[in-house]
Formats: sequence, C-alpha cells, structure tokens
Amino acid sequence: MKGAPAGPTRHLPAWHPAFWIATWFGSGLIPGIPGTWGSLAALPFGAAIMWLWGPWVLLAAAGVLFPIGVWASELYSRAKGKGDPGEVVVDEVVAQWLVMVPVCFNPGLFLVGFFLFRFFDITKVWPASLADRRLGGGFGIMLDDVFAGLYAAALVWGIARLIGAETCFPPS
Repeated sequence: MKGAPAGPTRHLPAWHPAFWIATWFGSGLIPGIPGTWGSLAALPFGAAIMWLWGPWVLLAAAGVLFPIGVWASELYSRAKGKGDPGEVVVDEVVAQWLVMVPVCFNPGLFLVGFFLFRFFDITKVWPASLADRRLGGGFGIMLDDVFAGLYAAALVWGIARLIGAETCFPPS
C-alpha cells in the first residue's frame, strides 16, 4: 500500500485529534455508507459557517481544513494499514463545503449539490480517478474528493444560473 509503514498498529487511539478529524467526529464510523454519513455531517458545520460569515469564509475554511485533513487522513490510514479507509470522511467534508459555496442557502440546490457530489465521488470521473489511483497517503485521499466537489459545485452553479436561482457568485 502506498504510504503505509511496515507493521501498522491497526488503530489510531480515540484520544488522538487525527482520529476525530479523519472520521469527522465519528460520523465515518457509522456502518454502511460512511461517505454519505460524512457528507451529511459536513452540512450543519458548513451551513453555520456560511450563515455566520458568508461563502468566502466557507471557502477559506475548506482551504484550511484541506491540509489538516491530509495530515489526519495520513495518520489514520497508516495506523489502519489501508490506502483509503472508508471511515476517513474529512475528504467528504472539504468537498461538500466546496459544493455549498456557490448555492447560498437554497435548500433545493443544497440537495442537488449533495447528490451530485456523491455521484462524482463514487464514479471518480477523471482526473479524480487519476488522483485516486496514483497518489498515496493523505494527499491522495483528500484530492480525489476535492475534484468531485469542484465538479459538483460547477454543475450546481450552472444549474442555478439556468433556472434563475440565486447564487453567491453571479458572473461579471
């Protein structure tokens, strides 16, 4: 496995901050569909940031969380001895926040963006597929979802413009 040490410990202690960041406060530990649970867990945090400080701060928060997520994902995946453990969902959080940025509090567009991101995350459309296959460690874990988030954000922004819905970033 890329980025994994010999003799992994098979767990990261629950007291370690990387455990809580990588699993986004445990949402990635919910059985069944951890990526979807992590994506859902991203929404209240993202909505609160956008409501309190606006879309630019949400975009900045995604940018700040990205390197923190790389660090946490790297530690968690090394401890598990897996390239991309399913319970690591901080990548979904960053990506969902990117999707939320252009839609401004439109619940319908939030929903469309959520499902578009999940579609792109699961299907790994190029270059996300390249990042998923070729890059190892925390950076690879995070980057493929950022691509999926950017695809979904662009598409949901385009849909909003087509239907005349308000967006946070009208064209100049």
